[in-house]
Amino acid sequence: MLSVTGLTKRHPGASRALFNALRFAVGAGEVVALVGESGVGKSTLLNCIAGLEDADAGEIRIGPDALDMHRLDEAARASLRAARIGFVFQAFHVLPTLSVAQNIAVPLLLNRVPSTEHAPRIEALLRRVGLDGFGPRWPASLSGGELQRVAIARALVHRPALILADEPTGNLDPRIAGEVLSLLLEQVREEHAGALIVTHSRHIAECCDRILELSPEGLR
Repeated sequence: MLSVTGLTKRHPGASRALFNALRFAVGAGEVVALVGESGVGKSTLLNCIAGLEDADAGEIRIGPDALDMHRLDEAARASLRAARIGFVFQAFHVLPTLSVAQNIAVPLLLNRVPSTEHAPRIEALLRRVGLDGFGPRWPASLSGGELQRVAIARALVHRPALILADEPTGNLDPRIAGEVLSLLLEQVREEHAGALIVTHSRHIAECCDRILELSPEGLR
């Protein structure tokens, strides 16, 4: 679901590349942890994969037909990002002025999924993430763990090829973090998506299928 080849990123004026000639892949149903010290470029790498930042060299191919994100113009990148990538962030980014169901529906609207499919998909995902009946509720009435479950449902509702998660349990207490991680792993595997999870937690990393460590010397 993700193939990265020769990926290089330099910041203007820096004496060396933030990362250089990275190569790795994430398969269908596979969950890969990305770890490393602060400042080595983990979030920048996610942004490059998503086409939110330009890399200086390399290829990023996403999905079964392996479209190269960085050979596309900005409009095509946005379309590919909306169709094939689901995002889960540490800060949830659940929109407070939309109900739970409306938040989850956002990727469906962006991908012009027929409106007749919205309710069945949303209701099925709410059941799967343990929030059956929460569709009409407002984000302000939800706990942190519930908000992150909404974020996971939103990330999966359009059936993306790839999930990118940046510290998805960083704002949760350990018990809720464990529940949310288990849910994310389960849903990614059931949907046969690939997932790349940035985390500082060794415990969370060890729950994933593989661990990639990013350092100034590269990946290992």
